[in-house]
Amino acid sequence: MKKIVILGAGQVGSSVAAILSSEGNDVTVVDRDTERLQVLQDRYDLRTVAGHGSHPSVLEQAGTADADMVLAVTNSDETNMVACQVAYTLFRTPTKIARVRAADYLRHQEALFAQEALPVDVIISPEKLVTEYIQRLIEHPGALQVLDFADGRVRLVAMRAYYGGPLVGKALRALREHLPEVDTRVAAIFRRDKPILPEGDTVIEADDEVFFVAAAPDIRRVMSELRRLERPVHNVLIAGGGNIGTALARRLEDDYNVKLIERDRGRAQRIAEVLDRTVVLQGDAADEELLREENIDHVDVFCAVTNEDEANILSAMLAKRLGARKVMALINRPAYVDLVESGPIDIAVSPQQATVSGLLTHVRRGDVVMAHPLRRGAAEAIEAVVHGDRATSKVAGRRIDEIPLPRGTTIGAVVRGHEVLMAHHDLVVEPGDHVILFLVDKRRVPEVERLFQVSATFL
Repeated sequence: MKKIVILGAGQVGSSVAAILSSEGNDVTVVDRDTERLQVLQDRYDLRTVAGHGSHPSVLEQAGTADADMVLAVTNSDETNMVACQVAYTLFRTPTKIARVRAADYLRHQEALFAQEALPVDVIISPEKLVTEYIQRLIEHPGALQVLDFADGRVRLVAMRAYYGGPLVGKALRALREHLPEVDTRVAAIFRRDKPILPEGDTVIEADDEVFFVAAAPDIRRVMSELRRLERPVHNVLIAGGGNIGTALARRLEDDYNVKLIERDRGRAQRIAEVLDRTVVLQGDAADEELLREENIDHVDVFCAVTNEDEANILSAMLAKRLGARKVMALINRPAYVDLVESGPIDIAVSPQQATVSGLLTHVRRGDVVMAHPLRRGAAEAIEAVVHGDRATSKVAGRRIDEIPLPRGTTIGAVVRGHEVLMAHHDLVVEPGDHVILFLVDKRRVPEVERLFQVSATFL
């Protein structure tokens, strides 16, 4: 059990608090909003402290003196940074994580966030995480979710199986016959929102949500087995010139034809000066006439990433009705996400989920180096490093079919150095391997963490 102090009871702080307290950690949440704190206290097994997150007396009251970790995720970069400084200077807190949004701070990250300057161990930037997430979705047309593991060598992709896909109506073992030169593994299938653990004779049905693991270069080949491959993306239209919109345009403009619509005239001019190839337009992304003028019916991906959920939803719905092939909307309110994806919007992007992924990676025990919540946090994908040997570990030196995995957990792949190995039952896991696991029930996470911990008394 870890003792964790979370500063900020907003959507990210509340989501992380819910996850960590449900896994048996000692969690204290600090916020100035007593009503928010009361809701959290009524719902979860945690402590709350009302007050300013960077004040020494408040941090002391929250138990920072003997905490393993401080997660500073208030809405203020400055509060988060000062809180980490106070936690280090007064309480010598071992791990300090801060959410920092302002690009100006992030540009000088290495110099600013050092122990002798601002002692922040891990910087979480929601804008950077969301931008990378959207970029991966654009690079893999047809995917619902694309997650990187082992420094990008392995990808976990979620997609919906469509009528007419070569594998639909066939057993999973047919995947090897269709793609004899590509090694891949289906990690889980969700059918009508219920998980199915894949076996060789499991038959894929149309509309199944299929999660599969493969080496990054093989992803498109596997996707083509589940549905007709969508044509590559050429034209991207971004609505919103904030931090995410501008960063996304910068990442995409060398490979795609990118246009960006920004309502504020001054901001539009500033963006046009910093971007090289992006066409920057001043106007309202929900203006039907403007979208028609910009040939919305030839747009492959429309990304609405303004600061307003309602504006993103409306402009994405309009773009879809006017002929955009795929539309994505950035949505902050979790309640809107399910609502929106059941309608004309193809993908709802949640900054909270992206940020929680980044935080969980640094909170997990047992040398878990990557953790991604899936399906609104119900499931989880984890990358864990194997330590010890057959005498001290339940994983090292064992065949995959010998590892006592918790119920509902599958191993998708093993990364050994630069080699990606699919997790077939007779593969022997070695010390130093990175193991990619899929859990259909995230409540099993503590069991997986214990599985990867080395014990001197295991035998």
